[in-house]
Amino acid sequence: MTELRIARTAHTADLDAATLEAARTLLFDVFDDMTEEDWEHALGGIHALVYEDGELIGHSSVVRRHLVHGGRALRCGYVEGVGVRTDHRGRGHGAAMMNALERVIRGAYDFGALGADREVARFYTRRGWQLWRGSSWALTPAGIRRTPDEDGSLYVLPTAATPLDLDADLTCDWREGDVW
Repeated sequence: MTELRIARTAHTADLDAATLEAARTLLFDVFDDMTEEDWEHALGGIHALVYEDGELIGHSSVVRRHLVHGGRALRCGYVEGVGVRTDHRGRGHGAAMMNALERVIRGAYDFGALGADREVARFYTRRGWQLWRGSSWALTPAGIRRTPDEDGSLYVLPTAATPLDLDADLTCDWREGDVW
């Protein structure tokens, strides 16, 4: 019988090169559209890693971003790189990783956010994540730009300390690659 557990949550700085490479390889295997920029987006925060029989089979991370809502720049715990090896899905690994990340979000950030395809959106909404109904924007080097392709795929995890108007505009900070 295999053992399900979060082997560790750790900051990127506390993960050795072999663990980081295993996580990178896992995400590139799980997602056929994964890019180096996507991998970079998953670094610099807290990682939740799941192992089965000593092998890394799941990765997720939460990184700090600033998102503008209601005229305020809020500290956002942005979830990146959530992936479970295909042959290990449906066993609670994703939920175990999200439990760890949601604890971090609730304890350290004004709210959480993530981008999700419609195929996996139900996983997040069952956990209390809410669809952002307002317009999405990005602060780019050329100014604030509308990101209409992201509308309908952004989800937030409100915290008790920060009320959110889900119908308002939401603007993310700039980064290379996919801004959301």
